[in-house]
Amino acid sequence: MTPPPTDIAGPWFEDLSRGQEYDAPAVTLTAGHAVLYQALCGDRLRLPLDHAASRRVTRVDEPLLHPLLPINVVIGQSTWASQRVKGNLFYRGLVLQRPVHAGDTLSTRTKIVALRQNQPRPERAATGMAVLEVETHNQRGDAVLRFWRCPMLPCRDPAAETGWSDDLDSIGTRPQDVAAGAAVPSWSLEGLGASWSGVKAADIAAGQAFRIDSWDTVTAAPEFARVTLNLAMTHTDARSSYLGERLVYGGHVLAIAFAQVTRAMPNLLTMLAWERCDHLAPVLEGDRLRSEVTVVAKSPARSGTMLQLVVRTYATRGAVDAGAAEIPVLDWVVWVLSL
Repeated sequence: MTPPPTDIAGPWFEDLSRGQEYDAPAVTLTAGHAVLYQALCGDRLRLPLDHAASRRVTRVDEPLLHPLLPINVVIGQSTWASQRVKGNLFYRGLVLQRPVHAGDTLSTRTKIVALRQNQPRPERAATGMAVLEVETHNQRGDAVLRFWRCPMLPCRDPAAETGWSDDLDSIGTRPQDVAAGAAVPSWSLEGLGASWSGVKAADIAAGQAFRIDSWDTVTAAPEFARVTLNLAMTHTDARSSYLGERLVYGGHVLAIAFAQVTRAMPNLLTMLAWERCDHLAPVLEGDRLRSEVTVVAKSPARSGTMLQLVVRTYATRGAVDAGAAEIPVLDWVVWVLSL
């Protein structure tokens, strides 16, 4: 007798337990990934685009990859437990501990370190929050990333009472300037000041703000999710979305927002750390995004200058001439390195 088929689907909140660990396929990042990333976000960060400059600055033959490419792949590798995600509540402790170059292979393990069920409400099905500790190493065993993220997941039983009540506030940290400074690579920047035009760190004061006027329309959203191994069903299956339409992967929004930042600040070198990353509202494919960036702080580093930026991104939806209201969708505090 033929056995019944086994259903393959992501876990519900009740299926998770503290201490559970899982891995994902390791990913070797190639020039193909870089080209696709560029097509999806249009970023103008100089070193990943200029392989000759990358070799001079980093003293590594293989081209430097845009920092958000490996970060987004690692987040995607961590999504086994959050396939049914309704929203990601926070990221903590995200520091890019070393640059990633073409040909590097990223291996990621994820551990569930805390669980807390949300307070029940009569009009809302039961949900819970799971804190995931994510650790990534390259093919040489070097640490690349370690951070925590917290997806909110539905319960299988709408009236579930799981008893999970872990304290989430004590888990992870918000990287400050010391942690960001430790991530600054030892690069050789000699000669770049003369060859690169546009705003540099010396031209920028703390408190200065930039408003990027050009809007970007989000396209190929499922492709971005798939290339990063993101398993969240809401990005590819409209039935899994509470809006009845596929939601755009938050990393796609970050990629477009940072691409807009590089238009205002064309001499950024790389990204170092996230102090805060809050997705304020969902984004749908076809939405138009624009960003504003404020320089909060600046400090010298062993290579270049560290800048702390607040990036706020807004979306509009629907017909261009319909007067659609702007929706805040991203509030992001990020440390970067600038020439």
